[in-house]
This record gives sequence, C-alpha cells and structure tokens, in this order.
Amino acid sequence: MNGFSSKSARQRLFGTDGVRGVANIEPMTVETAVRLGRSAAHVFRRGTHRHRVLIGKDTRLSGYMIENALVAGICSMGVDTLLVGPLPTPGIAFATRALRADAGIVISASHNPYMDNGIKFFNCDGFKLPDEIEAEIEDLTFTGRIDDVRPTADAVGKAFRVDDVAGRYIEFLKGTLPRGFCLEGMKLVVDAAHGAAYGVGPAVFEELGAEVIALGIDPSGTNINDGVGSLYPEVAAARVRETGADAGVCLDGDADRCVLIDNKGDVVDGDHVLAICGRDRHQRGELPNATVVATVMSNLGLDISLREVGVDLVRTPVGDRHVVERLRADGLALGGEQSGHTVFLDYNTTGDGLCTALQVLRVVRDTGKPLADLAAVMQPLPQILKNVEIAERRPIEELGEVGSAIRDAEAVLGERGRVLVRYSGTQPLVRVMVEGEESAQIESLARDIVSAFEAVS
Repeated sequence: MNGFSSKSARQRLFGTDGVRGVANIEPMTVETAVRLGRSAAHVFRRGTHRHRVLIGKDTRLSGYMIENALVAGICSMGVDTLLVGPLPTPGIAFATRALRADAGIVISASHNPYMDNGIKFFNCDGFKLPDEIEAEIEDLTFTGRIDDVRPTADAVGKAFRVDDVAGRYIEFLKGTLPRGFCLEGMKLVVDAAHGAAYGVGPAVFEELGAEVIALGIDPSGTNINDGVGSLYPEVAAARVRETGADAGVCLDGDADRCVLIDNKGDVVDGDHVLAICGRDRHQRGELPNATVVATVMSNLGLDISLREVGVDLVRTPVGDRHVVERLRADGLALGGEQSGHTVFLDYNTTGDGLCTALQVLRVVRDTGKPLADLAAVMQPLPQILKNVEIAERRPIEELGEVGSAIRDAEAVLGERGRVLVRYSGTQPLVRVMVEGEESAQIESLARDIVSAFEAVS
C-alpha cells in the first residue's frame, strides 16, 4: 500500500496552485515527491523522442530535498531532467518553452514562509496544467497503477545541470522592451525577498542602465520572504524615500508577483499596474478588444479608471490561473490580481514580476511622468481585507450567522460597495473583503462578519 488510500488525502494533494504544505510533512515529503515525479513523467511522456522535464526552484532550504526526490522519480521513469537551480517561476515557464522541454516544474511556496514548500507544473507550452492533467497525475500518485513501470539499463533517465538559463531569461526580459530602450539616469530600489530573483532581479535593471539599490539578495535558505519583498513593501518604500529613488520594485519569493513603490514612497499595487498599463496600451492601440482581466478582489476604482478611457474590465475567481484562462479564451493580453500577479500574455504565460516592473517603467520613460503621477489615474475605494483562521472549510451557506452578517452588509452597501468572502486556496484561512465609500462603515461591517466566523468556529 502507498499510504494514500483515503479520500480526504486525495482531496488535499493539488490546490489552487500545485501542491503545497509544510516541508517534510505530507504532502510535501520526499516519498510523495518521488511518486509525483514518477506520475508526472508518465503523463508527460508522449511520443517516441527522448523526454526531458525542466526543474527550477526558489531559495528554500527544503528545495534541495524536494528537488532530488523529484529527479529520482522522474529519472526512474526513463525521462531526463534539466536542473536550472534558483530561478523565478516565470523564468521556468520561459525556459520550458525555450529549451523545448516536455514539462517544467517549480519547487516553491511563493510568498509563504521558508518552512513551507510547493511543487507546481508547467506544460510544454509554459502554461500551468489544466485540471484534468493534474487529476491524472494525482490519480497515478495515489493508486500506484504505474508502480510496475521500471525502465532498466540505458532506458533510465539522466540528470543534467543547465547553467545559462538565468542569462537567457534576462535577455528575454529585455526583449519585451522596444529596441534601444534603457533606464539610464534612473535610480531603483529592487527587493528580491531573498528569493529566486536574488541574482536576475538586480541584474536586469543594471544591464538596462539603472542605478540599483538591491535588497533581499542574500538568501540563507531560511530567510525567504522574511521581513522583505512584496509582503513588506514598507522596507523598500523607506529606502526609496531615503535615497530619492525614482521607484521601488518589490518581488515575492518566486518573483511571479511585483508590488511597486512610487517616487514618493507610496505603494503601487496590482490594480494600479493594470490601470497604468491598460490605459497606456489602449492609447497605443495594443490592448485587444479594449479589455483588461482582473479578479473579484480588484478594487472598484480600477473599473472606474479603465471605463474613463473606454476600456472594459472583466472579472474572474481569485488566482492567476483563472486570469490566464480568461485571457486565452477571449484573445486578450493584459490581466492580473491586486496582490501583484500581472500577466502580459503577449510576453509570458504566467505572472512575471520583473516583466511587470519593466512594462511600468516603460510607461514612466515614454510619458516622462513620475510613477506617482501615473498611479494617480486610479483612485481606490476604501477596502478592508481581514483573514480569519479556520479549522475546517465548511460551506459558508451552512454557517447561518455568517450568512446573515454577509447579507446585512450587502444590504447596507447596496450598489455603492461589495462584500466578498472566500476560503484561501493555500492556507487555513477565510478571507473577508468589504469595499465601500466610507472607511468606518466598511470596517464595522467586516468586523461583524469576522465575529460571526469566530462564533461558529
């Protein structure tokens, strides 16, 4: 028996963004990683060519352990592995395409603390896997149906280390800008969160001519996201104010998200980025269908800003994979999340923090306006977001007091605000968001909903 027979365990393997958990505790164990590697190798093995899976990671201590387990599982199925070491998640998506691998794997828990880790997959085209392929991998992992598939002799896979992928990714990023574009004369604070972009992050801006003040570039294996990066933009903001920098770039642990700091030291979140780039692209005739995609968490101020210039906003459930799915389905190019995942689908297949920063800095250069002035095109409505720890995910409609509190808040706000309550896809939390015109009112309404959750938990 493989120890994965229970239905509850099967429901916990793949979440909203791959497999994630505390390293060395199920499902993030060596044993499960080996089985995942075997299952994924079997699924991606299509055709008669020699198959290759590319593997990258962030800077977590447990990355070594998970990486070696995946390599063992994949090679045991007769598939080769290409190891690129620490590299941003979007860099892995790019490299999977560029090196024509059959799949890409990222070992990262993104913005989570160092003791967590995760495994997420990209298809050969650099897009995250559809649900049906994840389900197939999960089924093989749990059932053991391929336990007897054992290539031998020269049919066993090999592991290769690829050393030039970081440089290729930097060149790819620079290639998203017009020929001759440079950042000479600009001073930037770049915070890499001691994560996967600790090398390529400062390098790409320096190669474009900017003066870079680098933060979060000394990973120890245990300090990723620890008081730095996109979760703590106040650190970069303080440095921007101290040094008189033109902007700050705050990345998370795997650099698929970016929060910016303007020249005044104020935070420029993902909604502002969508407003800035959506309006600019529309003016240049480079916004397909005059439409931007955002999630249900994006502020109503984004709708208002885009509508002013004739751009529509469509919303998806939370998660950058939902944004990407909508972009692809509708033939669109720009979408993202308030948290800083921004997708420029004409450049990359997933959220890319460095690409995002470069596209915003392009607007700064092209318009001659400081980032603070550009960000002012969107005025966010007051928004409260509260997290409540939970022991289990019960359907909200079954929690009577919670439902009553939500309905009461919606009645008070009417069409002048929104209430959104959802379970986190990666943590044992329920997230309560209330948006409206008056800060005191929405704070009170959010507190009532949180109290209702606490009463039934």
